[in-house]
Amino acid sequence: MADSQDTSHSELQPCLANFDQLMTDLGSALADQDWDGLVNLNVRVKPCTESLIVALEAGQVEPESVRSRLGELRQFLDTASEGATRAKAEAELALKGVNRNRSAAKAYQNISTPRSK
Repeated sequence: MADSQDTSHSELQPCLANFDQLMTDLGSALADQDWDGLVNLNVRVKPCTESLIVALEAGQVEPESVRSRLGELRQFLDTASEGATRAKAEAELALKGVNRNRSAAKAYQNISTPRSK
C-alpha cells in the first residue's frame, strides 16, 4: 500500500513542478520581452496543461491545485496579450517615424538636387 502512495506522490511532483517551471520561464520571457522565447515556450503549454488534467482525472492532484495553476496561466495569457499589443503599437510608431524620415530625406534630395534645363 505504501508503495502505491509513494508512486502517485512521485508522479504528482513532476507534473506540478513542470507546470510551475514553465510558468516561471514564461514570466521571465515576458518580462524580458523575449518574443522568440515566448514562441518557443508556447509549444510546451498544451502538453504541460494536458498532463495536469490527466493527473487531475486520475485523482493524483487536488482540484484546487489545478484550478489555481490554470488561473495563473489565464492571467499570464491576458498579461502577455497586453504586452504584445503594446509592443505592436510601439513597432508601428517606430515604423511611422522611419517612413516620415524617409519622406523628409526624399523631399530634401529633390529640393537640393540641381535640375537640368
